[in-house]
Amino acid sequence: MLAVIDYGAGNLRSVMHALNHLGVESIRVVRTPRDLAGATKIILPGVGAFGAGMQRLHEQNLVQPIRDAVFAGVPYLGICLGMQFLFEVSDEMGEHRGLGLLPGRVTRFPELPGYKVPHMGWNRIRPSRESPLLRGIPHEGYAYFVHSYYCVPLHEADVLAVVDYGVRFTAAVEHERIWGVQFHPEKSQETGLRLLANFLEMES
Repeated sequence: MLAVIDYGAGNLRSVMHALNHLGVESIRVVRTPRDLAGATKIILPGVGAFGAGMQRLHEQNLVQPIRDAVFAGVPYLGICLGMQFLFEVSDEMGEHRGLGLLPGRVTRFPELPGYKVPHMGWNRIRPSRESPLLRGIPHEGYAYFVHSYYCVPLHEADVLAVVDYGVRFTAAVEHERIWGVQFHPEKSQETGLRLLANFLEMES
């Protein structure tokens, strides 16, 4: 059973639409710890502010159940803010603690001439290594981004793909059975659907 976490993020509907397009039959929308029981894969989509999102997960008592499931080996895919939640801390509007599943932090893009913040639109993703999550996706294929903050993993080995936007930032991470993408696969056309299908096809 695929568990899709619902903490009120605005992109939940478009993620569900993409999953339905791929023909996923067993999906449970998770709003309580009980909903998460029995999950064989977890997708955590997200848009908005880091602190508010983590507060909502705490209010729903989902933080520790998500951590427990990941530590038990349930594959996790975080999308946009769902990837940022993986890290220890974000400095968005103050300092806020994340899920702490990966060492590192989330920080704002610097103000640079010629680069608008938020980073919004299509950009090339450059894989750092091969991964089952990226199988069949063209090298330097395009994906769609909307974000003002980016992840800075402590360990380079966790970086799966990068993007250049004034600075080189992490576009995707992989650590054991944890994956995260800063871009929106549900808005990235064929590239995004292929990525979601790859995640769904992985062994639980």
